[in-house]
Amino acid sequence: MAEPLVLLHGASMSARAWDPVRSALEAHHTVLVPTMAGHRGGAAWPDGTPVGVAGIVDDVEAQMDAAGIPTAHLVGNSLGGWVALELARRGRARSVVALSPAGGWGSAWDLRRLGWSFRLGAALAGSPTARAAARRPWLRRLLLARVLERGDRVPTADVGELFDDLAGCVILRELLDGAAEHGGVAPFPSLPCPVRVAWCGRDRLIPWRRHGVALRERLPGAEFVRLPRVGHVPMWDDPDLVVDAVLGVTTAHRALETPA
Repeated sequence: MAEPLVLLHGASMSARAWDPVRSALEAHHTVLVPTMAGHRGGAAWPDGTPVGVAGIVDDVEAQMDAAGIPTAHLVGNSLGGWVALELARRGRARSVVALSPAGGWGSAWDLRRLGWSFRLGAALAGSPTARAAARRPWLRRLLLARVLERGDRVPTADVGELFDDLAGCVILRELLDGAAEHGGVAPFPSLPCPVRVAWCGRDRLIPWRRHGVALRERLPGAEFVRLPRVGHVPMWDDPDLVVDAVLGVTTAHRALETPA
């Protein structure tokens, strides 16, 4: 029976972020692609619960429970990478592949810059002019350059969904404020499972030097690799590269678990 795989999207996105790689991964795994609470298509944020990563981890954990998945291979991009690491801390991961994970900023200034980028993106998402311009591939590449190296590879029919996801993330501001208050990924004394951190080589949203370097000390024993020529959300830029990065971990785990 195929091992379960959970795909976790980034902040202001949805399960649709994984569409370019989903079918290829489903050929090897039973795949669950949840949309996080507070995001478009996800559950409403629970009343009275502070907005933060811990609440998102609770929501994903509940979705895994509902699907009958006690543990799974976890793959997360950006915020999803951070959530995957926190699920591993709770004992829910067989392995983790984190694609440019959030939670590793080096200074408060880096986090403020990230917040400004998201606010600019939200403004563009709500602009009819920007949406009309995005129908042209070269303008789409320009408008999405902060998160994609090749935004022109996103089909025109899907661009509106990306903008709608960004505009529909009702917890984004509180999530960023909560991160500033509570900090990023806490250090692991030791990792509970294999972890691969795959940093996107042309990540303009959370570049390696400002957001990745600190994670080395917080994730002792993790494997760090670089994904060349892709932006912060690499699934559209190079689906095959992402699939290879994931299966390189999950198939190795299966080989170790299979009796000789």
